[in-house]
Amino acid sequence: MFGYAGLSLSVPERVRFRYRLDGFDHDWSEPVATREAVYTNLSPSSYRFRLIASNSDGVWSSEEAAIGFEVDPLFWQTWWFRASGVMGCMIAGLAVYRFRLHQMTRRLNVRFEERLAERTRIAQELHDTLLQGFLSVSMQVHVANDRLPADSPIQPALTRVLQLMGQVIDEGRNTVRGLRSSSGSSFDLEHAFSRIQEELAPDSMAGSQIEFRVIVDGEPRPLHPLLRDEVYRIGREALINAFRHSRATRIDLELKYSYSHLRVLVRDNGCGIDPQILGSGVDGH
Repeated sequence: MFGYAGLSLSVPERVRFRYRLDGFDHDWSEPVATREAVYTNLSPSSYRFRLIASNSDGVWSSEEAAIGFEVDPLFWQTWWFRASGVMGCMIAGLAVYRFRLHQMTRRLNVRFEERLAERTRIAQELHDTLLQGFLSVSMQVHVANDRLPADSPIQPALTRVLQLMGQVIDEGRNTVRGLRSSSGSSFDLEHAFSRIQEELAPDSMAGSQIEFRVIVDGEPRPLHPLLRDEVYRIGREALINAFRHSRATRIDLELKYSYSHLRVLVRDNGCGIDPQILGSGVDGH
């Protein structure tokens, strides 16, 4: 609030005033008879209050009275308080985000552990029941085949059955191996993929003379056992297809580790896939 006065010895009640606050008002005020000006909503800044008066004849003075002043900011109006508020909001948001991320990660880990335990149980049951049963049957068929005369007409059929059973047992073992979680670290992916050619060596269609390389690009990073096993099964299936069906002379598998993802690339110089199959697919595949 500003208080002021104008002297007039003849008719003092006819004195009028006009004022202006630079930095707040856009123009001079209307002529008023009151001797005070009130401002209640000044923001922190520098101001200059200017005042002119008129006499009883309505003639305005050529000179004005002026006073400059500054309004200091309250603590919540300072730049450091606002910056602190922004930083506090950002930190609070980051804390909420990290807390939510921690909750989601914990839930995913619980689900991973449940799936891993289920897969391990299935692999154990397959190994202890199905595969053991096939091995027992295979041994009995071997004994029966050995007791047959060399010129027996059913010996070729039994030999073919033994070959089929051997293939089934090998595929079953590979499936169980894929279901079970290895106890090693994710760095074992390179060695696990490198052993696939040795596993396929007895298979004449796989081509044991194929040049095979496993290339690691980037720094290997730990993976959750369930994710590691899934990556291994996907890469193994791609390699088996390349070894058995591509008729390639060279096959490469590349493991590329980056900050945000893992990339597995299988490439070969084989015949590829027929365009018609790519377009229409194959029943059962």
